[in-house]
Amino acid sequence: MLFLHRMKKSYILLLTVVFSAVSVAQPVNYSPAYFGPNANPVHQFGDATIPSETTVRLSGSHFFGFGDNTTNPTISVEIPLLPRFVSFKLWYVPIEHYRVSQAVFDQRNMTDGLSGFAQGDVYIQTRILLATETRFRPSIILGSTLKTASGGEFHQRRFFDTPGYFFDLEIGKSFHFENRFLSELRAVGNLGFLCWETTNSTQNDAIMFGGKIILSNRLFDFENTLAGYHGWMGNGDSPLVFSSKLRFKRERINFFVQYQYGIRDFPFHHIQAGIAFRLPTLTPRFGQSSAS
Repeated sequence: MLFLHRMKKSYILLLTVVFSAVSVAQPVNYSPAYFGPNANPVHQFGDATIPSETTVRLSGSHFFGFGDNTTNPTISVEIPLLPRFVSFKLWYVPIEHYRVSQAVFDQRNMTDGLSGFAQGDVYIQTRILLATETRFRPSIILGSTLKTASGGEFHQRRFFDTPGYFFDLEIGKSFHFENRFLSELRAVGNLGFLCWETTNSTQNDAIMFGGKIILSNRLFDFENTLAGYHGWMGNGDSPLVFSSKLRFKRERINFFVQYQYGIRDFPFHHIQAGIAFRLPTLTPRFGQSSAS
């Protein structure tokens, strides 16, 4: 009887420890509201065109406000496999530096200090022109994108430790004017499906959406975008952002600056500046011959 009594007490103690651990542990919210700004951001879609030459974009970003300050470079390369019809695109955040407040540290259930460095994810995309723009018809581009799980510092809630993917359509139509200040107005819409894995092999599915207006002349483009996605879990997985970008155009090099504000589930201000340049020597030869 004494043995059984001790076994009963040990069993009760074990259950108490297990249930205490479960109650203390906090579930991880795989959503942009509870991770760093580069973990699962709103996709920056293009202008519904595919370049005729290889294009490289180098930029620097600074996210601030709401208790999270993050700085990082971004590298992007788009290679036209078939100019203006099919392209291969890759972009990557090689490293970021972050500093968060104690309140954000506690909210995200971080484990290892208020600041540090993290390596980012790699995105791989194929873009295919489905419909060429005509006088009455918009251009339509289908994008297929894979996000790797290469990002680090998951325990610091910087990047997901799971892969993801999305499919989207870019639909664009231009309207031209005989005006020195405004020569073109281009309207672009974006619609897609985004999926990423969370805990216990569960996945979150989201509808992507967005629209932008681009005002152009020979010297600059002024672009305003409203975009976001809507997940089904309701755990901060429905970000909505507004951004304005000013692009200064040169023959082969463009300079741009952008400001983005997180309206919902993306608690960041974002300032970005960079350059984009075309590299005809790195354009596939069969693509160059097709373009001529």
